[in-house]
Amino acid sequence: MKKLLIAACALQVMPNTDVVRLMPGGRFEAPRGALAGSGPWNLTETRAQQIISLAAARSTDIAIDYEHQTLLADQNGKPAPAAGWVDRNSLQWRDDGLYGRVTWTAAASQAINADEYRYLSPVFPYDQNGEPLDILHIALTNTPAIDTAVPALAAARMASTESIEPEEDSMDKAKLLKALGLEDGATDEQIEAAIVALKSSAKDAKDEVAALKATAKPDMSQFVPVAVLNEANQQLAALKAGNETAELDMLIKQGLDDGRIAGQATADWLKQQGLAACKNYLQDAPAVAALKGATQTNGKPPVPEAKPDALSTEELAVCKSMGITPEAYRAANPVQAH
Repeated sequence: MKKLLIAACALQVMPNTDVVRLMPGGRFEAPRGALAGSGPWNLTETRAQQIISLAAARSTDIAIDYEHQTLLADQNGKPAPAAGWVDRNSLQWRDDGLYGRVTWTAAASQAINADEYRYLSPVFPYDQNGEPLDILHIALTNTPAIDTAVPALAAARMASTESIEPEEDSMDKAKLLKALGLEDGATDEQIEAAIVALKSSAKDAKDEVAALKATAKPDMSQFVPVAVLNEANQQLAALKAGNETAELDMLIKQGLDDGRIAGQATADWLKQQGLAACKNYLQDAPAVAALKGATQTNGKPPVPEAKPDALSTEELAVCKSMGITPEAYRAANPVQAH
């Protein structure tokens, strides 16, 4: 972390109003010029919205003391009574700066109305570019310029209480957006919402794990050993294979009986192909009358084939239904020698 830079500026108190400007907008300096650590600073709307989010996330309002006594108490031993409080949920950005609703104590209201106090001096950390990062607390004061000791006291006090990252760019924002599942152009509000959702999911997961640990030991009688399950699966596989073999034998017998299978050689070949291939073949294969005991030529002598190994019409139908060439079929079903 880079060195924490803390400064203070002065703003005139407006009597008879509860909403006051806490920090100027745009570029500003301490009223007496460029003292060490006193400017210039630049408050943008983006930075102001970050300060608003920080304040709303805290559990206490922003204290207003007298003459920065909160910072001086350790040195002079005097108490640091509050002159008022800024409602942490009331901060708002306007064109000329950051505003908040103040509740003054009776003593402070009387002093302001009597013109005994005229200025507010917010103490704030800022980054290397002079952009304010937060509001630590505010002083009711009559010293419009800030002594260089005040920022030093504030820095020492903050170093022992809380850590503020002075530069947003010191963290790899691209990696953060990627981890949150956001696009590169995600706004600060989207990032904050994603972080809140992530924390909620983490809490839900933690609660779920705790609930699972708290459940009773499972009833082992409702489960079976892995070896028994494996054995049952093997038996089912064997039974399924036996059923497929029996069905394949039945289909081949039916094909031989009704002439859809040309001969035993074709039957043996189909048996090697398996049940699915046999079903596909029988679905499209025509029944051959000659193989069912009738004659295809109605008693007339058959026309001699041009070649002794040429495929018949039925065999050609087999080739077409199986998607194979006549040569492949003849190689698997050679002509039987007489």
